[in-house]
Amino acid sequence: MSVFEHINGDGYEQVVFCSDDQSGLRAIIAIHSTALGPALGGTRFYDYRNEEEALVDVLRLAKGMTYKAAAAGLDLGGGKAVIIGDHTRIKNEELLRAYGRFIETLGGRYITAEDVGTALDDMDTVRRETRWVCGCSHTYGGSGDPSPVTAYGVLQGIKACVLEVFGSAELKDKTVALQGVGKVGFALCGYLVEEGAQVTIGDISVDNLARAVSTHGVETRPLGEIHTMEADIFAPCALGGGINDDTISEFRCRIIAGAANNQLARPEHGDKLRDLGILYAPDFVINAGGLMNVEDELRGYDRERAMKRVEGIYKQLQNIFALASERRISTARAAEEYAEERIRKISRIRLLRTTEYGTAGH
Repeated sequence: MSVFEHINGDGYEQVVFCSDDQSGLRAIIAIHSTALGPALGGTRFYDYRNEEEALVDVLRLAKGMTYKAAAAGLDLGGGKAVIIGDHTRIKNEELLRAYGRFIETLGGRYITAEDVGTALDDMDTVRRETRWVCGCSHTYGGSGDPSPVTAYGVLQGIKACVLEVFGSAELKDKTVALQGVGKVGFALCGYLVEEGAQVTIGDISVDNLARAVSTHGVETRPLGEIHTMEADIFAPCALGGGINDDTISEFRCRIIAGAANNQLARPEHGDKLRDLGILYAPDFVINAGGLMNVEDELRGYDRERAMKRVEGIYKQLQNIFALASERRISTARAAEEYAEERIRKISRIRLLRTTEYGTAGH
């Protein structure tokens, strides 16, 4: 399938292929929408099997960021970037600074941050070549690692789900099957344990498992079994696509609420969860805390202000659940409709403002 076949029909504005022979950089930057503002989204450093797999992933992620920003009430669009390769082998200063130069050429249409395979120090390195970076260290005026804030937002979302299903937001003694204890999953695990939840974890990394067990005293299950565990809540915090044809009939939970992006392999899987009586917290709503946090940097970072906004995920999900019930649709479709309605309304106002300024100049 050609590049244009991949991007046509979903409203993508721009896809940039970045190549630098000397550093070995191969990257793709996808801008889905700037209707509400500049596209902000992280940089994923991943060893894709081929360029097409990387393209499909970055396009899905960029579109998801459009919905995430819109649903979160932010004046931002959606974008994402992927660097192709094994970050444990090829990531270095030269490659990251070359990547930063490509971001700079976009003139602020795309703002990056960390994601899978990149870290705080990497963003500081990219920042040396472009100002269009969020989530840098405090040295560069950034807010630091956004992972704990993302996890805190997921915690608020889980509480909203528990209230919806069980009539109380209390997490004490609730059973949670947590898939993935990387940066965000590890932080979420800590929050859940503090709330008194009974947490069982699964992860592909033995080191991640050992750290979580040592720190939080949780139980473990094989990664391939964690989603099948009987639990009140299944919290996917690894890579996306985990709710698919193969797994949809294997869930034994009342709630699915986690930090992973693009959890539904296809939109109809959200409908199926509704039919099964499983409450699904749409991923781009519940995991928006990190985006809210780095967005605050654009106004001069204020931790208290950012955290207060993240706490609003609780209410946002309540609104989504109410909309789904009113329209008799899945929570996934309700969240998309909520985001699309805001994009239509606010982009119209922005266009009106631009037209007014243009008229005033004549």
